[in-house]
Amino acid sequence: MAENLPIAFVNSLEHCAGFDRTAFEAVHKAGEKVTSVRLNTAKTQVPANIGGQELSPVPWCPGAYYLAQRPSFTFDPLFHAGTYYVQEASSMFLWSVLSQVAGEPGGERVLDLCAAPGGKSTLLASYFHNGLVVANEVIRTRSNVLVENSTKWGTGNMVVTNNDPSHFQALPGYFDVMVVDAPCSGSGLFRKDPEAISEWSEDNVTLCSQRQQRILADVYPALKEGGLLIYSTCSYSSEEDEEILDWLMKEFALESCPVTLQPDWGIVPVSSPEKKAAGYRFYPDKVKGEGFFIAAFRKKEHSSGTVFVKKNTLLSPATKQEAVMVAGWLQQSEGLFLFKQKETIIAVQEKWRDDIAALQQTLHIRKAGVAIGEIKGKDLVPDHALALSLLVKKDLQVWEFSKENALQYLRRKDVDMGEAPKGWTLARYEGVNLGWMKVLPGRMNNYYPVEWRILKD
Repeated sequence: MAENLPIAFVNSLEHCAGFDRTAFEAVHKAGEKVTSVRLNTAKTQVPANIGGQELSPVPWCPGAYYLAQRPSFTFDPLFHAGTYYVQEASSMFLWSVLSQVAGEPGGERVLDLCAAPGGKSTLLASYFHNGLVVANEVIRTRSNVLVENSTKWGTGNMVVTNNDPSHFQALPGYFDVMVVDAPCSGSGLFRKDPEAISEWSEDNVTLCSQRQQRILADVYPALKEGGLLIYSTCSYSSEEDEEILDWLMKEFALESCPVTLQPDWGIVPVSSPEKKAAGYRFYPDKVKGEGFFIAAFRKKEHSSGTVFVKKNTLLSPATKQEAVMVAGWLQQSEGLFLFKQKETIIAVQEKWRDDIAALQQTLHIRKAGVAIGEIKGKDLVPDHALALSLLVKKDLQVWEFSKENALQYLRRKDVDMGEAPKGWTLARYEGVNLGWMKVLPGRMNNYYPVEWRILKD
Protein backbone atom coordinates (compact mmCIF):
# COMPACT_ATOMS: atom_id res chain seq x y z
CA MET A 1 0.00 0.00 0.00
CA ALA A 2 1.14 3.56 -0.72
CA GLU A 3 1.36 4.54 2.95
CA ASN A 4 3.99 1.79 3.36
CA LEU A 5 6.24 3.05 0.56
CA PRO A 6 9.45 4.38 2.16
CA ILE A 7 9.60 8.17 1.99
CA ALA A 8 13.28 8.01 1.04
CA PHE A 9 12.37 5.68 -1.84
CA VAL A 10 9.65 7.93 -3.25
CA ASN A 11 11.81 11.02 -2.83
CA SER A 12 14.67 9.32 -4.69
CA LEU A 13 12.48 8.98 -7.78
CA GLU A 14 11.54 12.65 -8.06
CA HIS A 15 14.33 13.31 -10.56
CA CYS A 16 13.56 10.23 -12.69
CA ALA A 17 12.06 10.83 -16.13
CA GLY A 18 8.34 10.09 -16.33
CA PHE A 19 7.84 9.84 -12.56
CA ASP A 20 4.47 11.16 -11.38
CA ARG A 21 4.39 10.96 -7.60
CA THR A 22 0.64 11.32 -7.19
CA ALA A 23 -0.21 8.71 -9.83
CA PHE A 24 2.58 6.38 -8.65
CA GLU A 25 1.38 6.40 -5.05
CA ALA A 26 -2.24 6.03 -6.12
CA VAL A 27 -1.58 2.93 -8.22
CA HIS A 28 0.28 1.30 -5.34
CA LYS A 29 -2.52 2.17 -2.95
CA ALA A 30 -5.06 0.63 -5.32
CA GLY A 31 -3.01 -2.58 -5.39
CA GLU A 32 -4.35 -3.87 -8.72
CA LYS A 33 -3.14 -7.37 -9.59
CA VAL A 34 -2.15 -7.69 -13.25
CA THR A 35 -1.83 -11.24 -14.61
CA SER A 36 -0.40 -12.04 -18.03
CA VAL A 37 0.67 -15.13 -19.94
CA ARG A 38 2.73 -15.85 -23.05
CA LEU A 39 1.70 -18.71 -25.31
CA ASN A 40 4.10 -21.41 -26.40
CA THR A 41 3.29 -21.03 -30.10
CA ALA A 42 5.27 -24.19 -30.90
CA LYS A 43 2.57 -26.10 -29.01
CA THR A 44 -0.50 -23.95 -29.62
CA GLN A 45 -1.30 -21.16 -32.05
CA VAL A 46 -4.50 -20.01 -30.36
CA PRO A 47 -5.10 -18.52 -26.92
CA ALA A 48 -5.61 -21.24 -24.35
CA ASN A 49 -8.88 -21.35 -22.45
CA ILE A 50 -7.34 -20.14 -19.22
CA GLY A 51 -9.89 -20.12 -16.44
CA GLY A 52 -12.69 -19.60 -18.97
CA GLN A 53 -11.65 -15.95 -19.40
CA GLU A 54 -11.49 -13.64 -22.35
CA LEU A 55 -7.92 -12.60 -23.05
CA SER A 56 -6.67 -9.20 -24.17
CA PRO A 57 -3.32 -8.90 -26.00
CA VAL A 58 -0.12 -7.53 -24.49
CA PRO A 59 0.73 -4.99 -27.22
CA TRP A 60 4.51 -5.36 -27.29
CA CYS A 61 4.75 -9.15 -27.42
CA PRO A 62 2.99 -11.40 -29.97
CA GLY A 63 1.16 -14.34 -28.44
CA ALA A 64 1.00 -12.67 -25.01
CA TYR A 65 -2.24 -11.89 -23.20
CA TYR A 66 -3.66 -10.26 -20.09
CA LEU A 67 -6.13 -12.17 -17.95
CA ALA A 68 -9.01 -10.34 -16.29
CA GLN A 69 -8.50 -12.40 -13.13
CA ARG A 70 -5.74 -14.68 -11.88
CA PRO A 71 -6.96 -18.29 -11.95
CA SER A 72 -5.40 -21.19 -10.07
CA PHE A 73 -2.77 -22.22 -12.62
CA THR A 74 -1.98 -25.26 -10.50
CA PHE A 75 -5.28 -26.80 -11.55
CA ASP A 76 -4.90 -26.15 -15.28
CA PRO A 77 -3.35 -29.18 -17.03
CA LEU A 78 -2.41 -26.95 -20.00
CA PHE A 79 -0.10 -24.98 -17.69
CA HIS A 80 1.75 -28.17 -16.70
CA ALA A 81 1.91 -29.19 -20.36
CA GLY A 82 3.88 -26.04 -21.22
CA THR A 83 1.33 -24.47 -23.57
CA TYR A 84 1.85 -21.09 -21.88
CA TYR A 85 4.09 -19.36 -19.36
CA VAL A 86 2.84 -16.99 -16.67
CA GLN A 87 5.09 -13.95 -17.13
CA GLU A 88 4.96 -10.34 -16.01
CA ALA A 89 3.83 -8.22 -18.97
CA SER A 90 6.47 -5.48 -18.73
CA SER A 91 9.32 -7.99 -18.95
CA MET A 92 7.86 -9.35 -22.20
CA PHE A 93 9.00 -6.11 -23.84
CA LEU A 94 12.21 -8.06 -24.40
CA TRP A 95 10.52 -9.51 -27.51
CA SER A 96 9.99 -6.04 -28.97
CA VAL A 97 13.61 -5.11 -28.26
CA LEU A 98 14.84 -8.28 -29.98
CA SER A 99 12.62 -7.79 -33.02
CA GLN A 100 14.07 -4.31 -33.57
CA VAL A 101 17.69 -4.79 -32.54
CA ALA A 102 18.47 -8.46 -33.17
CA GLY A 103 16.30 -8.78 -36.27
CA GLU A 104 15.39 -12.08 -37.90
CA PRO A 105 16.81 -15.02 -35.93
CA GLY A 106 19.39 -17.13 -37.73
CA GLY A 107 21.12 -19.61 -35.44
CA GLU A 108 22.47 -17.33 -32.72
CA ARG A 109 24.17 -18.40 -29.50
CA VAL A 110 22.28 -16.69 -26.68
CA LEU A 111 22.96 -16.34 -22.96
CA ASP A 112 20.33 -15.57 -20.34
CA LEU A 113 22.71 -14.98 -17.44
CA CYS A 114 20.31 -14.59 -14.50
CA ALA A 115 17.60 -16.85 -15.80
CA ALA A 116 15.46 -18.43 -13.06
CA PRO A 117 12.58 -19.06 -13.01
CA GLY A 118 12.66 -18.99 -16.84
CA GLY A 119 10.30 -16.36 -18.25
CA LYS A 120 12.92 -14.62 -20.38
CA SER A 121 14.68 -17.91 -21.19
CA THR A 122 11.57 -19.48 -22.68
CA LEU A 123 10.89 -16.24 -24.57
CA LEU A 124 14.43 -16.37 -25.96
CA ALA A 125 14.02 -20.04 -26.88
CA SER A 126 10.89 -19.16 -28.86
CA TYR A 127 12.37 -16.06 -30.51
CA PHE A 128 15.68 -17.72 -31.43
CA HIS A 129 13.98 -20.94 -32.48
CA ASN A 130 16.97 -21.89 -34.65
CA GLY A 131 19.49 -20.82 -32.02
CA LEU A 132 21.01 -22.21 -28.85
CA VAL A 133 19.92 -20.61 -25.57
CA VAL A 134 22.09 -21.04 -22.48
CA ALA A 135 19.92 -20.32 -19.44
CA ASN A 136 22.12 -19.81 -16.38
CA GLU A 137 21.25 -19.53 -12.72
CA VAL A 138 23.94 -19.06 -10.09
CA ILE A 139 21.81 -20.38 -7.19
CA ARG A 140 21.47 -24.15 -7.48
CA THR A 141 18.06 -24.43 -5.83
CA ARG A 142 16.67 -21.84 -8.24
CA SER A 143 18.19 -23.71 -11.17
CA ASN A 144 15.85 -26.63 -10.37
CA VAL A 145 12.78 -24.64 -11.38
CA LEU A 146 14.65 -23.43 -14.46
CA VAL A 147 15.19 -27.06 -15.50
CA GLU A 148 11.50 -27.78 -14.92
CA ASN A 149 10.21 -24.80 -16.89
CA SER A 150 12.60 -25.32 -19.81
CA THR A 151 11.56 -28.97 -19.97
CA LYS A 152 7.88 -28.06 -20.03
CA TRP A 153 8.54 -25.52 -22.79
CA GLY A 154 9.80 -28.43 -24.86
CA THR A 155 11.62 -26.59 -27.65
CA GLY A 156 14.84 -28.56 -27.11
CA ASN A 157 17.18 -25.64 -27.89
CA MET A 158 17.99 -24.78 -24.29
CA VAL A 159 20.96 -25.59 -22.06
CA VAL A 160 20.51 -24.96 -18.33
CA THR A 161 23.69 -24.15 -16.41
CA ASN A 162 24.50 -23.40 -12.77
CA ASN A 163 27.51 -21.08 -12.83
CA ASP A 164 28.92 -17.83 -11.52
CA PRO A 165 29.07 -15.06 -14.15
CA SER A 166 32.89 -15.12 -14.03
CA HIS A 167 32.93 -18.71 -15.35
CA PHE A 168 31.76 -17.48 -18.75
CA GLN A 169 35.11 -15.76 -19.31
CA ALA A 170 36.30 -19.18 -20.48
CA LEU A 171 34.06 -18.66 -23.53
CA PRO A 172 35.58 -15.49 -25.07
CA GLY A 173 33.51 -13.90 -27.81
CA TYR A 174 31.14 -16.87 -27.85
CA PHE A 175 27.65 -15.37 -27.52
CA ASP A 176 25.81 -13.36 -30.18
CA VAL A 177 23.22 -12.12 -27.68
CA MET A 178 23.51 -11.72 -23.94
CA VAL A 179 20.58 -10.89 -21.64
CA VAL A 180 21.44 -9.75 -18.12
CA ASP A 181 18.28 -9.31 -16.06
CA ALA A 182 20.35 -8.33 -13.07
CA PRO A 183 19.54 -8.97 -9.40
CA CYS A 184 18.26 -5.67 -8.07
CA SER A 185 16.55 -3.94 -5.14
CA GLY A 186 13.18 -5.03 -6.52
CA SER A 187 11.22 -1.81 -6.17
CA GLY A 188 9.44 -2.47 -9.45
CA LEU A 189 7.62 -5.35 -7.78
CA PHE A 190 6.33 -3.42 -4.75
CA ARG A 191 2.74 -3.46 -6.04
CA LYS A 192 2.91 -7.17 -6.83
CA ASP A 193 4.84 -8.11 -3.68
CA PRO A 194 4.24 -5.62 -0.86
CA GLU A 195 6.47 -7.64 1.49
CA ALA A 196 9.46 -6.59 -0.64
CA ILE A 197 8.95 -3.03 0.60
CA SER A 198 10.44 -3.87 4.00
CA GLU A 199 13.67 -5.03 2.33
CA TRP A 200 14.29 -1.75 0.48
CA SER A 201 16.95 0.67 1.66
CA GLU A 202 19.31 3.18 0.09
CA ASP A 203 22.24 1.03 1.20
CA ASN A 204 20.72 -1.99 -0.54
CA VAL A 205 20.34 0.01 -3.76
CA THR A 206 24.05 0.88 -3.59
CA LEU A 207 24.99 -2.74 -2.95
CA CYS A 208 22.84 -3.88 -5.87
CA SER A 209 24.43 -1.31 -8.18
CA GLN A 210 27.89 -2.55 -7.24
CA ARG A 211 26.85 -6.18 -7.74
CA GLN A 212 25.35 -5.35 -11.15
CA GLN A 213 28.65 -3.80 -12.22
CA ARG A 214 30.57 -6.88 -11.09
CA ILE A 215 28.22 -9.23 -12.92
CA LEU A 216 28.42 -7.22 -16.15
CA ALA A 217 32.22 -6.91 -15.99
CA ASP A 218 32.57 -10.64 -15.35
CA VAL A 219 30.43 -11.76 -18.26
CA TYR A 220 31.29 -9.07 -20.84
CA PRO A 221 34.29 -10.94 -22.39
CA ALA A 222 31.95 -13.75 -23.50
CA LEU A 223 30.07 -11.40 -25.86
CA LYS A 224 31.27 -11.44 -29.45
CA GLU A 225 32.17 -8.37 -31.49
CA GLY A 226 28.94 -6.95 -32.89
CA GLY A 227 26.97 -8.91 -30.31
CA LEU A 228 24.03 -7.54 -28.36
CA LEU A 229 23.97 -6.90 -24.63
CA ILE A 230 20.48 -6.41 -23.19
CA TYR A 231 20.41 -5.15 -19.61
CA SER A 232 17.29 -5.00 -17.46
CA THR A 233 16.12 -4.67 -13.86
CA CYS A 234 12.87 -4.57 -11.93
CA SER A 235 14.06 -1.48 -10.08
CA TYR A 236 13.09 2.20 -10.42
CA SER A 237 16.34 3.48 -8.89
CA SER A 238 18.52 5.44 -11.30
CA GLU A 239 21.63 4.01 -9.58
CA GLU A 240 20.61 0.60 -10.94
CA ASP A 241 19.28 1.86 -14.26
CA GLU A 242 20.52 5.00 -16.06
CA GLU A 243 23.74 5.19 -14.03
CA ILE A 244 24.60 1.59 -14.97
CA LEU A 245 24.14 2.54 -18.63
CA ASP A 246 26.68 5.34 -18.24
CA TRP A 247 29.05 2.99 -16.41
CA LEU A 248 28.79 0.41 -19.21
CA MET A 249 29.59 2.94 -21.92
CA LYS A 250 32.53 4.36 -19.97
CA GLU A 251 34.02 0.95 -19.13
CA PHE A 252 33.43 -0.89 -22.42
CA ALA A 253 33.29 -0.26 -26.16
CA LEU A 254 29.50 -0.31 -26.49
CA GLU A 255 27.04 1.68 -28.54
CA SER A 256 23.49 2.29 -27.41
CA CYS A 257 20.70 0.68 -29.45
CA PRO A 258 17.46 2.69 -29.20
CA VAL A 259 14.14 1.13 -30.12
CA THR A 260 10.87 2.60 -31.38
CA LEU A 261 7.86 2.79 -29.08
CA GLN A 262 4.16 3.16 -29.79
CA PRO A 263 2.77 6.21 -27.94
CA ASP A 264 -0.19 4.29 -26.52
CA TRP A 265 2.09 1.75 -24.81
CA GLY A 266 2.87 4.22 -22.02
CA ILE A 267 6.55 3.23 -21.84
CA VAL A 268 8.84 6.13 -20.92
CA PRO A 269 12.01 6.54 -23.04
CA VAL A 270 14.99 7.88 -21.07
CA SER A 271 18.62 8.83 -21.67
CA SER A 272 21.50 8.24 -19.30
CA PRO A 273 22.87 11.51 -17.83
CA GLU A 274 26.38 11.48 -19.36
CA LYS A 275 26.51 9.20 -22.39
CA LYS A 276 22.85 9.62 -23.42
CA ALA A 277 22.35 5.88 -23.71
CA ALA A 278 18.74 4.93 -24.47
CA GLY A 279 16.73 3.15 -21.79
CA TYR A 280 13.06 2.43 -21.20
CA ARG A 281 11.10 2.80 -17.96
CA PHE A 282 7.86 1.05 -17.10
CA TYR A 283 5.66 2.65 -14.41
CA PRO A 284 2.48 0.82 -13.28
CA ASP A 285 0.51 4.06 -13.46
CA LYS A 286 1.39 4.32 -17.17
CA VAL A 287 1.52 0.71 -18.40
CA LYS A 288 -0.50 -2.39 -17.64
CA GLY A 289 2.35 -4.15 -15.89
CA GLU A 290 4.87 -3.79 -13.09
CA GLY A 291 7.98 -1.64 -12.76
CA PHE A 292 10.73 -2.51 -15.22
CA PHE A 293 13.78 -1.02 -16.95
CA ILE A 294 15.56 -2.23 -20.08
CA ALA A 295 18.31 -1.06 -22.45
CA ALA A 296 20.25 -2.58 -25.36
CA PHE A 297 23.86 -2.17 -26.53
CA ARG A 298 26.02 -3.46 -29.36
CA LYS A 299 29.65 -4.44 -28.71
CA LYS A 300 32.19 -2.64 -30.88
CA GLU A 301 35.42 -4.40 -29.86
CA HIS A 302 36.87 -7.86 -30.44
CA SER A 303 37.06 -10.41 -27.62
CA SER A 304 40.48 -12.02 -27.53
CA GLY A 305 40.75 -15.77 -27.19
CA THR A 306 39.26 -18.88 -28.77
CA VAL A 307 36.90 -21.52 -27.46
CA PHE A 308 38.65 -24.89 -27.67
CA VAL A 309 37.14 -28.33 -27.21
CA LYS A 310 39.45 -30.91 -25.67
CA LYS A 311 39.08 -34.29 -27.33
CA ASN A 312 38.66 -36.08 -24.01
CA THR A 313 35.56 -34.02 -23.32
CA LEU A 314 33.77 -34.87 -26.56
CA LEU A 315 30.29 -36.27 -26.12
CA SER A 316 29.81 -40.03 -26.10
CA PRO A 317 27.56 -40.85 -29.06
CA ALA A 318 24.79 -43.42 -28.82
CA THR A 319 25.46 -46.70 -30.58
CA LYS A 320 23.82 -47.51 -33.90
CA GLN A 321 21.57 -50.03 -32.15
CA GLU A 322 20.52 -47.45 -29.56
CA ALA A 323 19.87 -44.89 -32.30
CA VAL A 324 17.61 -47.37 -34.12
CA MET A 325 15.65 -48.04 -30.92
CA VAL A 326 15.25 -44.34 -30.24
CA ALA A 327 14.20 -43.45 -33.80
CA GLY A 328 10.82 -45.14 -33.37
CA TRP A 329 9.92 -42.65 -30.64
CA LEU A 330 10.87 -39.52 -32.57
CA GLN A 331 8.98 -37.48 -35.12
CA GLN A 332 12.21 -37.48 -37.09
CA SER A 333 15.79 -38.32 -36.19
CA GLU A 334 17.44 -36.61 -39.17
CA GLY A 335 19.57 -33.66 -38.09
CA LEU A 336 19.81 -34.89 -34.49
CA PHE A 337 22.89 -35.97 -32.59
CA LEU A 338 22.23 -38.61 -29.94
CA PHE A 339 24.68 -38.94 -27.05
CA LYS A 340 24.71 -40.57 -23.64
CA GLN A 341 25.02 -38.94 -20.24
CA LYS A 342 25.46 -41.87 -17.88
CA GLU A 343 22.58 -44.12 -18.99
CA THR A 344 20.33 -41.42 -20.45
CA ILE A 345 20.22 -40.84 -24.20
CA ILE A 346 19.99 -37.15 -25.07
CA ALA A 347 19.15 -35.50 -28.37
CA VAL A 348 20.50 -32.17 -29.58
CA GLN A 349 20.56 -30.67 -33.03
CA GLU A 350 23.60 -31.94 -34.92
CA LYS A 351 24.76 -28.38 -35.60
CA TRP A 352 25.15 -27.76 -31.83
CA ARG A 353 27.16 -30.93 -31.16
CA ASP A 354 30.53 -29.20 -30.74
CA ASP A 355 28.92 -26.34 -28.83
CA ILE A 356 27.47 -28.71 -26.24
CA ALA A 357 30.89 -30.31 -25.88
CA ALA A 358 32.53 -26.90 -25.39
CA LEU A 359 29.92 -25.87 -22.82
CA GLN A 360 30.27 -29.19 -21.02
CA GLN A 361 34.01 -28.74 -20.48
CA THR A 362 33.53 -25.16 -19.27
CA LEU A 363 30.26 -25.01 -17.31
CA HIS A 364 28.19 -27.02 -14.87
CA ILE A 365 25.34 -28.21 -17.09
CA ARG A 366 22.07 -29.16 -15.43
CA LYS A 367 20.23 -29.92 -18.66
CA ALA A 368 20.97 -29.91 -22.39
CA GLY A 369 18.72 -30.70 -25.34
CA VAL A 370 16.00 -33.31 -24.81
CA ALA A 371 16.43 -36.38 -22.62
CA ILE A 372 14.98 -39.27 -24.65
CA GLY A 373 15.21 -42.06 -22.09
CA GLU A 374 17.21 -45.08 -20.92
CA ILE A 375 17.67 -48.45 -22.61
CA LYS A 376 16.54 -51.22 -20.29
CA GLY A 377 17.19 -54.60 -21.91
CA LYS A 378 15.44 -54.49 -25.28
CA ASP A 379 13.17 -51.58 -24.39
CA LEU A 380 13.44 -47.82 -24.06
CA VAL A 381 12.09 -46.32 -20.85
CA PRO A 382 11.11 -42.88 -22.17
CA ASP A 383 12.02 -39.73 -20.26
CA HIS A 384 9.37 -37.21 -19.21
CA ALA A 385 11.22 -34.56 -21.24
CA LEU A 386 10.53 -36.51 -24.43
CA ALA A 387 6.77 -36.48 -23.79
CA LEU A 388 6.76 -32.67 -23.47
CA SER A 389 9.18 -32.01 -26.32
CA LEU A 390 8.58 -31.17 -29.96
CA LEU A 391 10.62 -34.24 -30.92
CA VAL A 392 8.18 -36.91 -29.74
CA LYS A 393 6.45 -38.89 -32.47
CA LYS A 394 2.89 -37.71 -32.96
CA ASP A 395 1.30 -41.09 -33.71
CA LEU A 396 2.44 -42.98 -30.62
CA GLN A 397 -0.20 -44.61 -28.44
CA VAL A 398 -2.13 -41.90 -26.56
CA TRP A 399 -4.98 -41.61 -24.08
CA GLU A 400 -7.02 -38.39 -23.91
CA PHE A 401 -8.00 -37.45 -20.36
CA SER A 402 -10.89 -35.40 -19.04
CA LYS A 403 -9.79 -32.48 -16.88
CA GLU A 404 -10.62 -34.39 -13.70
CA ASN A 405 -8.54 -37.40 -14.73
CA ALA A 406 -5.75 -35.19 -16.08
CA LEU A 407 -5.43 -33.59 -12.64
CA GLN A 408 -5.39 -37.03 -11.03
CA TYR A 409 -2.59 -38.00 -13.38
CA LEU A 410 -0.69 -34.81 -12.49
CA ARG A 411 -1.09 -35.68 -8.80
CA ARG A 412 0.62 -38.96 -9.75
CA LYS A 413 -2.45 -40.91 -8.73
CA ASP A 414 -3.90 -43.97 -10.45
CA VAL A 415 -6.53 -43.33 -13.11
CA ASP A 416 -9.07 -45.85 -14.37
CA MET A 417 -7.94 -46.55 -17.94
CA GLY A 418 -10.93 -48.77 -18.84
CA GLU A 419 -10.15 -50.71 -22.00
CA ALA A 420 -7.04 -48.75 -22.91
CA PRO A 421 -4.46 -50.68 -24.99
CA LYS A 422 -1.51 -52.04 -23.04
CA GLY A 423 1.98 -50.57 -23.16
CA TRP A 424 3.66 -47.17 -23.09
CA THR A 425 1.05 -44.45 -23.55
CA LEU A 426 1.13 -40.66 -23.73
CA ALA A 427 -1.25 -38.98 -21.31
CA ARG A 428 -2.97 -36.11 -23.14
CA TYR A 429 -5.36 -33.31 -22.33
CA GLU A 430 -7.01 -31.27 -25.06
CA GLY A 431 -4.53 -32.71 -27.56
CA VAL A 432 -1.42 -31.74 -25.59
CA ASN A 433 0.95 -34.23 -23.95
CA LEU A 434 1.20 -34.32 -20.15
CA GLY A 435 3.63 -37.23 -19.70
CA TRP A 436 4.02 -41.01 -19.83
CA MET A 437 2.16 -43.91 -18.32
CA LYS A 438 2.44 -47.63 -18.84
CA VAL A 439 -0.85 -49.46 -19.11
CA LEU A 440 -0.75 -52.96 -17.64
CA PRO A 441 -3.47 -55.59 -17.12
CA GLY A 442 -5.84 -54.10 -14.54
CA ARG A 443 -3.75 -51.03 -13.70
CA MET A 444 -1.48 -48.28 -14.96
CA ASN A 445 1.94 -47.10 -13.84
CA ASN A 446 2.10 -43.32 -13.62
CA TYR A 447 5.48 -41.95 -14.74
CA TYR A 448 4.83 -38.27 -14.02
CA PRO A 449 7.90 -36.89 -12.14
CA VAL A 450 7.43 -37.21 -8.38
CA GLU A 451 9.00 -33.81 -7.68
CA TRP A 452 6.63 -32.02 -10.10
CA ARG A 453 3.35 -33.58 -8.96
CA ILE A 454 0.42 -31.48 -7.77
CA LEU A 455 0.26 -31.74 -3.99
CA LYS A 456 -3.04 -29.87 -3.54
CA ASP A 457 -6.47 -31.50 -3.74
